Amino acid sequence: MAGVNKVILVGHLGADPEVKYLEGEKVVANLSLATSEAYQDRSGNRVEQTEWHDLELWDQQAKIAEKYLKKGSQIYVEGKIKSDKWTDEQGQNRKRMKIRVLSFTMLGGKPDGMQSNSPAAAPAANSAPVATAPQVSLDEGDDDLPF
Repeated sequence: MAGVNKVILVGHLGADPEVKYLEGEKVVANLSLATSEAYQDRSGNRVEQTEWHDLELWDQQAKIAEKYLKKGSQIYVEGKIKSDKWTDEQGQNRKRMKIRVLSFTMLGGKPDGMQSNSPAAAPAANSAPVATAPQVSLDEGDDDLPF
């Protein structure tokens, strides 16, 4: 049986996207995403912990990120964990974990200057689109309900 490598994150960007245009038409954007959680310790004090995640977006997603995302933007991300390994100048083996973004959705209000017809979601070309919950309308005058 194959393994599962899936990550879902909701957080805020710590900086504007860093976008690089590579050979041909390849584009990569690197983002830093902060996720936070809060809890009470045994003494009753509120403790907040923030984790930072390195995100990598490619091609069309990178272009959308460059155009619409900025420091502080809140996004929902689906992706997979990817690791980079290299040897530094001192001969030490290094490893860095990052999230390869497969799809993302911009959350919160529209940033300044954003037009109303801009895309709200940016699925990868080879991934399934992000499902959205159907809208449910409750008519209070409906007498056919069994409860």
